[in-house]
Amino acid sequence: MPGTRLNKYIASSGICSRRKADELIENGAVSINGKKINEPGYIVQPKDKVFVNNKLIHPVKHEYYRFYKPAGYITTADDEKGRKTIYDLLPENLQKLKPVGRLDKDSTGLLILTNDGDLINALTHPSIKVPKLYRVSVNGKITQNDIDAMYKGIEIEPGKIGYAQVDVLEIDSKHTVMEIVLYQGLNRQIRKMFEHLGYEVVTLKRIQHATINLDGLKRGEYKPIKPGQIKDLKNFLKRISKKND
Repeated sequence: MPGTRLNKYIASSGICSRRKADELIENGAVSINGKKINEPGYIVQPKDKVFVNNKLIHPVKHEYYRFYKPAGYITTADDEKGRKTIYDLLPENLQKLKPVGRLDKDSTGLLILTNDGDLINALTHPSIKVPKLYRVSVNGKITQNDIDAMYKGIEIEPGKIGYAQVDVLEIDSKHTVMEIVLYQGLNRQIRKMFEHLGYEVVTLKRIQHATINLDGLKRGEYKPIKPGQIKDLKNFLKRISKKND
């Protein structure tokens, strides 16, 4: 049986991406059969025992799920403050999966859950510029100047500029409903951009991440992502990655 490159073997365990695996290997955190290995291209044989930070790892089957996060839950495995997390809503067999990106406590919508470290890295790495689509309502009537400002960029934190593409769906004197596309993953980016402009976000829902969307899901519901959809997603990521090189 042929062996597997060490960085790929580590990534296949679900603990990180291949890029992060390279860092772990270079930093001396990886050993095989009791010997430290510093070569990402080292070939792991079927009977080898691989340890990362002194913990034995094994390749796992990659799993992919869509989850419709309701409001009131934070996107983390545990919380020091005792707040409710998305894992309070998930069955035991999904507890090991990681969310791709985050939604804050008051936001709702799509989270992709997986143990595929390479896919998580591809979907979240800032250089790839993966589109995420949100449905957002704010109080007040947004102006064209404010829409233009969001497109050109708003400094939401010192040294951090947030950009957004805005498409207005409904508007009157008291509220505005929009679809917003982000290519970044800054913390609470949409809320901070609107706060800077003087609007209050009433609802915020992620409805699509790359090629995966919320179609057919109810709040709090989860469903496996079909193999064909994962193939389409990975092909999409390859295309936009090459475009942004």
